[in-house]
Amino acid sequence: MLLKYLGLTALFPTALALWYHEPVWPFLVAGAIASGVGLVLERMTTGAATRVGVREGFLVVSATMLLTAAFASLPYLFEGGDQLGSPIDAYLEGMSGFSTTGASVVTDYDALPRSLAMWRQFTQWLGGMGIIVLAIAVLPRLRVGGRQMMESELPGPEIAGLPERIRETARTLWTLYVALTALCAVSLASLGWLGIDDGMTEYEALAHAFSTVPTGGFSTKADSMESFSPETQWIVALFMLLGGVNFMLLYRAVVRRRPRLFVRDEEFRIYLVLALVASVALTIQIWGYGLASGEEVVLDGVFQAISVITTTGYATEDFALWPVLPLLTLFALMFVGGSAGSTTGSIKVVRHVLLGKVLRRELDQTVSPELVMPIRLNGSPVDERTLRAIAAFILLYVGFWVLGAAAIGIDSAIVGVDLGTLDVLAVSGSALGNGGPGFGITGPMASFAPLGDVSKVTMILLMWVGRLEIVPVVVLLTRSYWRL
Repeated sequence: MLLKYLGLTALFPTALALWYHEPVWPFLVAGAIASGVGLVLERMTTGAATRVGVREGFLVVSATMLLTAAFASLPYLFEGGDQLGSPIDAYLEGMSGFSTTGASVVTDYDALPRSLAMWRQFTQWLGGMGIIVLAIAVLPRLRVGGRQMMESELPGPEIAGLPERIRETARTLWTLYVALTALCAVSLASLGWLGIDDGMTEYEALAHAFSTVPTGGFSTKADSMESFSPETQWIVALFMLLGGVNFMLLYRAVVRRRPRLFVRDEEFRIYLVLALVASVALTIQIWGYGLASGEEVVLDGVFQAISVITTTGYATEDFALWPVLPLLTLFALMFVGGSAGSTTGSIKVVRHVLLGKVLRRELDQTVSPELVMPIRLNGSPVDERTLRAIAAFILLYVGFWVLGAAAIGIDSAIVGVDLGTLDVLAVSGSALGNGGPGFGITGPMASFAPLGDVSKVTMILLMWVGRLEIVPVVVLLTRSYWRL
């Protein structure tokens, strides 16, 4: 059903292609293929929706991401030319879009038709909405994610009626997501209307709103956000920060007018503290190394810290050229992530918080074995099953990161791609954390095009696994899952 309706989204770039007198057939054919496949699958599985439960959910969410990425890649195959014409490059761009990663193989942005360039941005916006629903309505029901305990906060049955719960949550959050995108687009466009940033046209404002709110990071410019005015960069930084907040918390605090929830939410408080500390640390390092001067020092420090923590991937400077210390700081921030229930990737703040509490409890109980210390989040006890799931997730996350780095490093050595040790680790960590650019030749002002096909396929797998919180994919690889 998702594919059937997703094909209709191709009408938006089709209208844009008509406006700019560009070919419309790539989008019409892509939309027809997606809707056609969706209809066929729907007819083949009539009545199956009533039998979808936890077991089926793992397969559904894993397959859906692969299919939506394939749909996104079709216009690139049809019209991408030498840059996106190969199936691997097109699929990487499609997966990067719908997973809101922001990693790109595009090298000549000016050569892309305006409708195709907007399609890249639009896929991130579509993926962002899907990820919010996935994180809040689906993964907690599958006992996956950093906030399985959110089940008790949501109305309705825990397992029964999973499709109904998805639709209900989607309707609840859709208005907020659209409103936030519209506010971002208007805020950016107003800078162009007022003459503050002549480069921020209505087209650019909409394109960057499509990738800022879902913390995606695609840009229509080869230099990301560098060529835009400081005012534009500050607005983008604000909306990146908002995109990293739990959307259910935003809905309750803003739409339902309960702002005290921001203060009470432990994850939100620590998220802001981490963003502030990281911004200050980067600002001091940028100033100390003389990488910028004046207001630019603060702007670069704050912008890059927020961009990396929220796994957006925008850049105001080519940080791949920075000295080792700020690079190591950015590298560490790749593993932080935003809030659970947001569009960000990586490990997520709530997992760090709960793991820290578990470690503290273990130390305290080492001194006083008889001490009973339940782990609490926002004052509510967290069950031990959830804590074990978080520990397992982090172990799997590190394992996939290391395996991905090994595969990329070996392939790069074979094909002769110049990647250093930190560069390889950053590429793997960025893909798994859905963060976008890496270091070295894969930095924010460069492209992943020079990588070999094995490295690109590895990145695709890492983006897929990381976006789905790893567990749904790993479960499919177990023998017990396929036993009747």
